[in-house]
Amino acid sequence: MTKHNVTGDLPFGEALGIAPGGVISYSSDYDTADDAIYPSRSHFRSYIDGIYMGYKWQCVEFARRWLYINKGYIFNDVAMAYEIFRLNYVRDLVNNTELSLHSFQNGSQRRPEAGCLLIWDEGGEFEETGHVAIITEVFDDKIRIVEQNQDFGKWPNEQDFSREIKAKIGNKNDYWLHCPSGKSTILGWVMQTGDPKHAVLFDVPDKQSFNILSCSAKDNGKVNSPWLNIANDDENAFVDMMQGHKLSSSPSNELNYYQISTVAKEALESATDELHQMFMHATDYALAHPELLAKFALPEQILAKIRTSWANRRNQLITSRFDFAMSENGLKVYEYNCDSASCYMEVAKVQGKWLKHFEVKDGYDAGSDLFNRLVKAWKSCKINSIVHVLQDDDPEETYHAFFMKSAIEAAGYKCEVIKGLSSLSWTADGDIQDCHGDSIKWVWKTWAWETALDELRLDDSHQQQVNEHTLPPTLADVLLNDDIMVFEPMWTLIPSNKAILPILCSLFPNHPLLLNTDFEMNSELEKTGYVVKPIVGRCGANIQLIDQDKKVLAEKFGQFENREKIYQQLFALPCIDNLYVQICTFTAQGNYAGSGVRVDPTMIIGQDSDCLALQVSHK
Repeated sequence: MTKHNVTGDLPFGEALGIAPGGVISYSSDYDTADDAIYPSRSHFRSYIDGIYMGYKWQCVEFARRWLYINKGYIFNDVAMAYEIFRLNYVRDLVNNTELSLHSFQNGSQRRPEAGCLLIWDEGGEFEETGHVAIITEVFDDKIRIVEQNQDFGKWPNEQDFSREIKAKIGNKNDYWLHCPSGKSTILGWVMQTGDPKHAVLFDVPDKQSFNILSCSAKDNGKVNSPWLNIANDDENAFVDMMQGHKLSSSPSNELNYYQISTVAKEALESATDELHQMFMHATDYALAHPELLAKFALPEQILAKIRTSWANRRNQLITSRFDFAMSENGLKVYEYNCDSASCYMEVAKVQGKWLKHFEVKDGYDAGSDLFNRLVKAWKSCKINSIVHVLQDDDPEETYHAFFMKSAIEAAGYKCEVIKGLSSLSWTADGDIQDCHGDSIKWVWKTWAWETALDELRLDDSHQQQVNEHTLPPTLADVLLNDDIMVFEPMWTLIPSNKAILPILCSLFPNHPLLLNTDFEMNSELEKTGYVVKPIVGRCGANIQLIDQDKKVLAEKFGQFENREKIYQQLFALPCIDNLYVQICTFTAQGNYAGSGVRVDPTMIIGQDSDCLALQVSHK
């Protein structure tokens, strides 16, 4: 949350007040952050005793810091403050144990206590995020709280609390807190206690609710009818690639779609938000440890550029994709595709049109919000010139390029799609321009960063010609240019590289969303079966699945066989009606924005795997 700066507000990082225990609440007015004090993304990460507290100076960071200093425990990373209300434990960092958390709704017969977490729901003044504060004193008619990122004003009269909230006791000794803003909602308070009396009893999801359901639309005579608008460039390109108005390349799947429960959708949303934060933490950790960064096998000459890209807090992620296996056996993430991921248009646009065309009405489109979230992400970039979308001469990249162009234009920017690089040229000043003479300054690309890095691995004589601009601009010339802002940014080379996965496992041991992964084969992986993956790869190339009896279950060949590899615990995709089904979730600015599925008759999802429609059940 942010508010417009008004008289009396303090700039970013200034102390607003001191809470009990000597914990300082800081101003979070990001518009006033001093680049000399906070020059990089890492300077916005808050640590105490080497333990990550959160992003400076948000409400969640303050709550975790207060608990750590005063209680010796913290709760796990959350993407949104309102998600704290569903947490069920904190980690005692002194004794390395888990302590029970229980949540009590506003109006509960159990009063809050000093040290409780007070939680606001998303919406109103806390749009999308919710809010968290620490309760420090409890009275019959009010409570006192301490917090961060609610406003930027100094606490009055040197008091040790930020504000008071009116309370009222009901006829049944129920304790109610008034919402200071009529547009926001207090969910209740979260307390570290082993006594669940009067606590909210959250339903434990039935394992079956995580099963993906295979469905068929009715043959309503519309199979051969057009349903995509070829007057739109992206839809026309999609029809051209698919050779018709269809989602599946296989006629036997033309009426097939998939459905997940509301419980599963909520779990995917929560997992996506949490995992993004975890991957960002692991990225920061890898960049700070050269011995780990060496595992990524990146060219030495670009490491400084990657660090610079990560340090630039304005160099934000627009969108990304997680790949999951989900079934009654659990929910596990395979990897994170932050760089040039695919399937955006299928999920954001095509599956919704398919569901509407075939009159599938027993749920809602799992990707219905994705386009609007992408538009919002682009709007936040504050771009000051034309955006160039760079793509290779590839049918799939063509419709993705046009689709992203429509999102960029919806955000209010001028956009130009460039196919290939032959139309680019050097100016006399050493800038790169398009065929219209417009300078290339902002780029969204369908090419992977690794393609540009391969150019750096060329022989020295060729590289010298590139550096001297005696050859036309190359992809590396564009993407590695310090005067060009590229999306997705160069730092995405780190979380997209599968070398991040063993680091994640070391930072978050036994995390329920992670699969055991290592740089070397170990006895535990041999017992469970394992997957061999190149640290850099695309479309499932050079992946091998091996079971606990050392039998090769599936493998796919490709051009990445000479890359370094990691070994990941075997957790196969569910096979549903003879197709293996992978859930994909998409982010906008690091937050969940939609879901889709990819299917294949083999155990490895690849370039030719279909994206079929995914619906969230109303049940």
